[in-house]
Amino acid sequence: MHHPLTPEELEQLIHRELRALPARRAPRTLEARVRTALAQQAAQPWYHRSWSYWPATVRAAFLATATGLSGAALTALSFASRTPASAALTQQVDAGFQGFTRLVGAGQWLGKFATHLLTGIPPLWLYGGLTAVVACYVMCFGLGAVAYRTLYQQN
Repeated sequence: MHHPLTPEELEQLIHRELRALPARRAPRTLEARVRTALAQQAAQPWYHRSWSYWPATVRAAFLATATGLSGAALTALSFASRTPASAALTQQVDAGFQGFTRLVGAGQWLGKFATHLLTGIPPLWLYGGLTAVVACYVMCFGLGAVAYRTLYQQN
């Protein structure tokens, strides 16, 4: 009669069987393909690579240029908003943000409703509910720790 293997015996059996297997050879073309891929990657220009491969001077110049252009755009927009023609532009922008404005209004209404609802609940109930939620969280954390120690503790 065959007895079931313990985890240690099973591990030793699998280890023995895997060691007995012959080593597999890599395909003959693998080395050439890897060398070709590395050469192609090394030949790639810096501006086709990620930001971290860019030279430090180019990164600094890019940041300075981007910051300058952003500042110039904001300055131009602030000057343009002071002209009489900006009223039409303002109306167009307002029309574009109408859906967003409605969404913000709905969120504000929901916040006022929740505040109205919560002010009607006695504080003792709110603190009791918060205490119950924290107690449940601590209990779940404790049960998880006990389960982990029970299942994975090495003797």
